Parts: sequence; structure tokens; C-alpha cells
Amino acid sequence: MSEIRTPLSKNILKKLRTGDQVKISGTIYTARDAAHKRMYDTIEQGGRLPFDPAGQVIFYVGPTPAPPGKVIGSLGPTTAGRMDTFTPMLIERGLRAMIGKGCRSEEVRKAMLENGCIYFGSVEGTAALLSECIRSAEIVAYEDLGPEAIYQLTVEDFPAILVNDLHGGDLYKEGRNQYRRSWPG
Repeated sequence: MSEIRTPLSKNILKKLRTGDQVKISGTIYTARDAAHKRMYDTIEQGGRLPFDPAGQVIFYVGPTPAPPGKVIGSLGPTTAGRMDTFTPMLIERGLRAMIGKGCRSEEVRKAMLENGCIYFGSVEGTAALLSECIRSAEIVAYEDLGPEAIYQLTVEDFPAILVNDLHGGDLYKEGRNQYRRSWPG
């Protein structure tokens, strides 16, 4: 298992391969559908984003409120494809990684390869466990969106699996192909 620290560089990411398990430490940002739409609109209007995506990681999640004595509530990954319309514009601005669940569109995979960005999968059903990796959580934009606001999280040993690497690997395609080869029909 590789340990990586944000902000991420292309050189670090080139060493990783589809299927690699990692532990991420440092700063990551949360953003879901509504936040992505606002960031897209901001860029279209020539405005400034609420954080610089260069070298950063976005986790597709809407955390639940923090229970007493906790930094944050549960945070399970959201389906990444819901952000695909807005994702290339962030990748073009230096976003280095995303965390979510599910496949990415051809357009997003192309933008990732052209700009040096990777996609990690996070296992749904582990939301309460993932919250244990969060050391601090602060809303940095769009507070009116509630759980869909953009949070800046400080994480330690946050687990993820590499789905799309910088070499064209795709864990979903590879998994389907492996299944087909092993199916006795």
C-alpha cells in the first residue's frame, strides 16, 4: 500500500497503477453536484474558484453533520458520473485526483490522461469508518448548500483504490475483462 501526501504532483502519480491501494494524507476538498455546477458557472463568468484545484484532490461526498465529540459525520462516496459534465474544466486547471464511486465518462478519462489526473474509488458502506481518517473539517464555500457545501478536510491515512491511472488503466474495464475470461460459459 502506497502512502501519498497532498498536494499531488504528476511524478508521484506516474508511479501508481490501476488497482493500487493508497493511504492519502494532507488536504482534500469535498464537492458534489451543486458545488460543481457553481464552480462551472464561476469559471464561465470569468470568476475565481473558492480554492485553487492545482495539485488537489476532490472527494465526491456530502458529509453528514458531526455528532458530539467528532470532527465530521459519516461520509460515503457519491457516484462520480454525476460530476462528469463539470469535471474536465477542473482537471484543465490542475486537479490531480478525484475520489468517488462508479465509472467515468470517456470525456473525463481523456481529460485525465491529457492533464495528469487520476481517479480513486472509495468503497461505499464504509462511511462511518472513513470519518475516522478526518482530522479537521471546515466549510470553505457555498455554505447554503448544506452537506453539498465545499469542505476542506485534513485527512490522515485515508484509504482509496486507484481506478484510472496516468497510463490508461481502468479498473472497471479490467475487472469486466477478467470476469469474462474466468466465466465458464
